[in-house]
Amino acid sequence: MSESAPRADEVAVVSGGVGAARFLSGLIDAVEPERIVAVVNTGDDTVLHGLHISPDLDTVTYTLAGAIDPARGWGLRDESWTAMESLARYELVRPAGSGAAPRWFNLGDRDLATHFYRTARLAEGATLTAVTDEIRRAWDVPIRIVPMSDDRCATVVSTADEGDVTFQDYFVRLRHAVPVTDVRFEGDATLAAGARDALDTAAVVVIAPSNPIVSIGPIRALPDTDRLLAARRDSVVAVSPIVGGAALKGPADRMLTELGHEASVVGVARLYAPIAAALVVDPVDEHLAARVEAEGLRCIVTPSVMTTASVARDLAQAAVAAASTG
Repeated sequence: MSESAPRADEVAVVSGGVGAARFLSGLIDAVEPERIVAVVNTGDDTVLHGLHISPDLDTVTYTLAGAIDPARGWGLRDESWTAMESLARYELVRPAGSGAAPRWFNLGDRDLATHFYRTARLAEGATLTAVTDEIRRAWDVPIRIVPMSDDRCATVVSTADEGDVTFQDYFVRLRHAVPVTDVRFEGDATLAAGARDALDTAAVVVIAPSNPIVSIGPIRALPDTDRLLAARRDSVVAVSPIVGGAALKGPADRMLTELGHEASVVGVARLYAPIAAALVVDPVDEHLAARVEAEGLRCIVTPSVMTTASVARDLAQAAVAAASTG
């Protein structure tokens, strides 16, 4: 049993970036927005140009505001890049060994305003939870968005070719093209109060179709996350980010293989079996349903490639129904 009574109708979504954002867009079409709270990974957070950048929080916010760049899946649509282009002149005078003015991580001109605001508010002593809510309201996003933690929790990726690198180094600078040998999470972070409350008391918890290693993994690595979810496992459902043995976006399939897991819905089921009672898979993987169920999860088969708003809505409805009837 959870430590406090579940709310009557809240749906908590354990979230990474692009896949989670698309799922949340469908969920808004399926249930009332005021019922939804997204608990978002911040293991990807980084500091560049002195600015605190929260990529997954911003991807969720911009997507739900209808402002995301649809081609890239991150950043703002109709963006300009003057600031990044202007940094080029300083490369000519930058001393050897200096990390000033990097351009491998693109920040659009309008996107910079979000990072300016977040950095200034954190410097004033505001929590990341409070600042995230302010940014959400500025963009008129109707659901609650809470960071997994108000503390630093950094995802560190060990690679065969480059040694230990930050997640953004691996994902952006190295284009996630180098083999991974380990992933760990540094810092003494704990669940933010809003995140803990959502995971403990929401009527339903959905684990979004996000990378289970580096998007969901940092949230699970926080003390008490798995305990809270395992205690209410029957009302937790996961959506597989692997379809037909491949990730729809990003390196999840390769990371699973490189770290010794099976890059399939069965591999995902094994990872989530301790904390979820059901796994939603696409019809292309229906032939693996018996193997998923052998791992101890009910297998829910429904289209999960969110190419249209209606598919995203129907997927969200199926996930919530699976958890509600668990």
